[in-house]
Amino acid sequence: MNSTSLGVRGRAPWVKAGTAYALIVFVIGFALGAVRVLVLVPHLGATASVVLETPIMLAASWKVAQWSVQRFNLQPDRRSCLLMGIVAFIVLMVAELGVAVFAFDESPAQYVSGIGSIAGGIGFAAQICFAGFPWLQAYRH
Repeated sequence: MNSTSLGVRGRAPWVKAGTAYALIVFVIGFALGAVRVLVLVPHLGATASVVLETPIMLAASWKVAQWSVQRFNLQPDRRSCLLMGIVAFIVLMVAELGVAVFAFDESPAQYVSGIGSIAGGIGFAAQICFAGFPWLQAYRH
């Protein structure tokens, strides 16, 4: 890595941008997830509730990815944006696993097995889209 790809204090800007992107989207998802579980799931079921939540999360993710690239002065090239998305995905998965284990008393195996449900699969597909959004946005420049 050359000195021009490093940000303040030697950190690559894509690390900061990816971390901020993931944490902001995680907070939005946590809030929407609470509404989904407490309000929608009892009336519509898990799958229909996730189907309703997903477009909102994807739209929010797209906008937060744009903001993160600008806020952290990330060069909007494919490599930097791909790395930002990878960092964001890792941070998001660790945050979600942490909440599942420490707040909801699930084992890591239970968390992973939840991805195998229809609702879990839809959510995981949205998380993969979330990870790819910075890279897709690099094509717009």
